[in-house]
Amino acid sequence: MAKVLKKGLAMPSQSFDSYSSGSIVKNELPNRMASAANDSFTEESSSEKSLPGRQSWGNKIEFMLSMVGYAVGLGNIWRFPYLTYKNGGGAFLIPYLICLVLCGLPIFLFEVALGQFCSQGPIKAFNGVPIFKGIGYAMVAVSTIIGCYYNVIISYTLRYLFESFQAFSTGELPWANCDNSWNDEKCMDVGRLNRCRSIQANGTLEVPAMCQLNHTNREAPSQQYFENHILEMSDSIEDVGLPKADLVLYLAISYAILFICLAKGIQSTGKAVYITSTFPYVVLTTLLIVGLTKDGSLNGIKYFLTPEWERLKDMSVWKDAATQIFFSLSASWGGLITLASYNEFDNNIVRDTLIVVLTNSATSIFAGLTIFSYLGFMAHSMGVEVEDVARQGPGLAFIAYPEALTQISTGSIVWSVLFFTMLLMLGLSTMFATMNTIITCCSDAFPQLRKRQASFTAVLCVFLFLLGIPMTTRAGLYILTLFDDFGGSYALLVISVAEMVSICFIYGLDNFCSDIQIMIKRPVGMFWRICWKFVSPVLLTAVFIAVLANWKVSTLGNYVYPNWTNYPAVGLILFSVLFIPLMAIHHVIKKGSIKAACEPTSHWGPLNSENRLNTRYENRKHFTRDPHRFIDYTSSGQTLLSSGASFVS
Repeated sequence: MAKVLKKGLAMPSQSFDSYSSGSIVKNELPNRMASAANDSFTEESSSEKSLPGRQSWGNKIEFMLSMVGYAVGLGNIWRFPYLTYKNGGGAFLIPYLICLVLCGLPIFLFEVALGQFCSQGPIKAFNGVPIFKGIGYAMVAVSTIIGCYYNVIISYTLRYLFESFQAFSTGELPWANCDNSWNDEKCMDVGRLNRCRSIQANGTLEVPAMCQLNHTNREAPSQQYFENHILEMSDSIEDVGLPKADLVLYLAISYAILFICLAKGIQSTGKAVYITSTFPYVVLTTLLIVGLTKDGSLNGIKYFLTPEWERLKDMSVWKDAATQIFFSLSASWGGLITLASYNEFDNNIVRDTLIVVLTNSATSIFAGLTIFSYLGFMAHSMGVEVEDVARQGPGLAFIAYPEALTQISTGSIVWSVLFFTMLLMLGLSTMFATMNTIITCCSDAFPQLRKRQASFTAVLCVFLFLLGIPMTTRAGLYILTLFDDFGGSYALLVISVAEMVSICFIYGLDNFCSDIQIMIKRPVGMFWRICWKFVSPVLLTAVFIAVLANWKVSTLGNYVYPNWTNYPAVGLILFSVLFIPLMAIHHVIKKGSIKAACEPTSHWGPLNSENRLNTRYENRKHFTRDPHRFIDYTSSGQTLLSSGASFVS
């Protein structure tokens, strides 16, 4: 095993004699094309001999918008702004940008390159190092976990959007006051707050009970609307109750929308992203412009950006920065590999990576400015500090921000419609890629499913819908938070380190870089090589250790989960991660040795036979290890020999 890790699995051509300076003699081209179409897949299963029904992007814009929509999700709106404020304001941007360069960019490019090169989903993408094919299965498992709870959040958004439209007939948003059946004595709206201020200013001896509440005991009407009306939330995760009919209905509607957009594969989602990936930017820009005109907005932005340089000495700040970068890019879910697999083979992945990753980070900062301008306005209206209204997660999207919108004297209903439409678009664009990951992996394994795309998509939607029903109960938000905390966090760190180790140390970094060079027609820079092999794995391992060392049971507001929830939490992590060692054991037993299990499958390489021409993949039938050679390519396209390994026919 040590030798396998040390040497790397080198690649290359089955016959160097037929290559002179890396080119093919013109009169041999027809024969080579025919041979490539037949011989290179000699040992493949019939399902992988061609590209029956495998789709591709209609144009470059569809791919870019899909990538942006996948990377830019709800976390950019409700997690990054709070983390920045919590971890030193503007000072947090320093570790954030450092982690972006050393971790975010390399991982993103790594997965996009892998998917585009093999034109396969996450499972087939690891045919180059079969002992680690469990990584692909782990990615699909993570996408399944995330998909089943992410769409519950979309169902909340649909409910709020529906209520916002209904407010046009009533003239007021239902979470704007405390005069509803779901409100209690702790509710404090602006009207009650002003009455209390008047009473206190007049020195009245008898102060109503509601005016004696401090900031800790007060609850905004938007909070009670969300917790008491929408969720009918129980006091603990142990009080589950029955599913709420209205939430089940909205969950069904959300899956119906997804089905319509996914039924025809990327041909339909490629068109949908023109709206879902662009509309949020229109809304964010509009909301920021309006927000800046409100009293107190600049104070909110000041809270967001004012640097606390001493916080840079706190390792938890660096941990939060690395974690946010990693999760906000949706790396290791399998979606990046899936979306890139539908690209043209020679697409410029380096340029695309820079555009998408920088857009994602810029969106996070832009969203922070927008969110905190309204939190500043809300704090000013209520006479409290920004820190008293700042929240993260669903609390920001469904409590703090809706409350801020009710403070706008003119057009609050319109702004509410725009805001929740934006959240809906952000959620859908992320779910498109998440669902496509599962669909693509199954379709690559069973090509006949491509002829039944709509039927299979319907079955998947029903399956995930059933998994999401427990989250529509009175304890639904507790369950959702548990899934969010553990289903898509620890496992992603393990998967990302495993994929880089498998490719860089077993498949061979030089081989991977040569594969990329076949696509982009130029050598891979040293920066990417160093990050993939050393910096990113080490950084992510350090983050994983830091997160593991700070393990604690989940919390939701002031509620602390019981200790027994650690068991399902660990189960959520192992559900995906265990695929890696189990599949490794399976392949070792199947092949008879670790060495054989590490060698690429006979059909590894570009899926389209035309992309194998004039490369080391042309006409080859299988890999064999060669301890003395590997193939590298110069910028001129010439084939050179040096130490490593190769494959022959």
